[in-house]
Amino acid sequence: MHKNLTITSVLGILTIALGAFGAHALKEKLSIDGLHSFETAVRYQMYHVIVLLFVHSYQGFSEKTRNSISVLFFIGIALFSGSIYVIQLTEITAKSIWFVTPLGGLFLVLGWSAMSWSFAKKKSTINS
Repeated sequence: MHKNLTITSVLGILTIALGAFGAHALKEKLSIDGLHSFETAVRYQMYHVIVLLFVHSYQGFSEKTRNSISVLFFIGIALFSGSIYVIQLTEITAKSIWFVTPLGGLFLVLGWSAMSWSFAKKKSTINS
């Protein structure tokens, strides 16, 4: 659990740093669309950092469930937000890694699905 919270905290730090970097250093370097894309990556990263903090504070999840959801979100953040950062900050074009961003989105959806499934399973156990 502490390892996942450490990773989550580091992702939170990176989110703030990347957001500030985007707002100040990239304003003149990226197109409006590029800046918007970068901001989307930062926003989705922060959403999932906040959700990960919830996942690790919610006592209703087993350690196995916490770890599963965390891994799905970590992979999703790395692939979704990470690919957008790479596209916007390097010479790599979206055409060459087009599949990475939606794959990251799929992992984020899987994380939410795992969390939803855990809640649904818990509710049905309580009602039985």
